[in-house]
Amino acid sequence: MTGGAESGEPPLRISVVVPSWRDSNNLSVLLPGLAKLASVTETIVIDASDDARSERIAQECRAMFVKSAAPNRGAQMNAGAALACGDVIVFQHADTELTDAHLRALTHALRDPEVIGGAFHRKFDERHPRLRWLERAARSLARNGGTLYGDQSIFVRREAFLRLRGFAQIPLMEDMEFSRRLRAAGKTVVLDPAIRSSARRHQREGAWKTSVQNGLFILLYHCGVSPMTLHQWYYKQKRSVPENARERTEPELSL
Repeated sequence: MTGGAESGEPPLRISVVVPSWRDSNNLSVLLPGLAKLASVTETIVIDASDDARSERIAQECRAMFVKSAAPNRGAQMNAGAALACGDVIVFQHADTELTDAHLRALTHALRDPEVIGGAFHRKFDERHPRLRWLERAARSLARNGGTLYGDQSIFVRREAFLRLRGFAQIPLMEDMEFSRRLRAAGKTVVLDPAIRSSARRHQREGAWKTSVQNGLFILLYHCGVSPMTLHQWYYKQKRSVPENARERTEPELSL
């Protein structure tokens, strides 16, 4: 599979899987954009919030909408992947952009049959107005085998995803656990253009506070603290935040 019309082969079929929970505002931005991309074969939203507005947005944008019993991003992404028919699956956070330029870069990278997957560099812009110096370090780490985080729009060839048996059934750090196995399974790439995610959480809670907190959780995971324990700690902390200040309570752990 090389996936390029320029080479005379059929175009790469791209399935986009979006795990969702209380994400109607983000979906109202993401899904109309995806619907306009000819390179996207299908978009599958796996929603755990039982949100009628999210379902309506998905239907209006011709996306498949599937309800999930409980918010667990790994399980939701596995459910979406099981329905996907594409040659490659992009696991897309609802608050992260995905443009035609990104998909062109993905298609070009997958012309190399040895590449089984990868992600995109992250853009440290309005999310971290005083932490842009971290972008260079993050890019270097990503290029040299570092963790691929969920908000980098991880993508993988469908057959490779099946061989890896998908994401682990853990409540937190599913992206880091999958990244480790994906990196070990074959050649991966980290691509430009860099990708942006919503700045709202970082602006609301503070870029330094958010980055330090996320970095601490990541360090504890690497030190052997179980995802279940980290999940409990995370939610214990979130319970101290007023309900009307919560954009979503499912953690987004990346620097």
